[in-house]
Amino acid sequence: MATKKAMEVVKGLDLQRYMGRWYEIASVPSRFQPKNGENTRATYTLKDDGTVNVLNETWTDGKRGFIEGTAYKADPNSDEAKLKVKFYVPPFLPIIPVTGDYWVLFIEEDYQYALIGQPSRNSLWILSRQPHLDEEIYNQLVQRAADEGYDVSKLHKTRQSESPPEGEEGPKDTKGIWWFKSIFGG
Repeated sequence: MATKKAMEVVKGLDLQRYMGRWYEIASVPSRFQPKNGENTRATYTLKDDGTVNVLNETWTDGKRGFIEGTAYKADPNSDEAKLKVKFYVPPFLPIIPVTGDYWVLFIEEDYQYALIGQPSRNSLWILSRQPHLDEEIYNQLVQRAADEGYDVSKLHKTRQSESPPEGEEGPKDTKGIWWFKSIFGG
């Protein structure tokens, strides 16, 4: 089998500009994500020590599920946008750190939309500052991912409502925590 070429990764990502809220337009769903989640989004906040606080939220059947973690550069001396994201799951004892790769494959020059992948090519995310992304731009990002060796047939568009939730409103997910259930096969 032909070896896949090295993945193109953004160089010189401006972390400060990358901070804030991003809406998930599409993803290859990871085992952490509920199948019927909607209004999925990520909010990134730069901390004083240079690491990033990550808050991932999704709404399932009207209930807000969320997971928090920390992102940091895999190699502080590299200018490539290869980050590690560490989540502590479940949010009660015993706490198990789960670390994943977060590679920024493409960022639009005004930091309005981005393509995120992983070296395994098993996970892929299309993120946008707005809950909806122009179809033509979406298709360009999908093509870019395909060119990088991703199986884009697994991409699943995330449902974003016309007026996404503003804050943390909505009853909490009480059915046991979804990412906990999904890790342990619940």
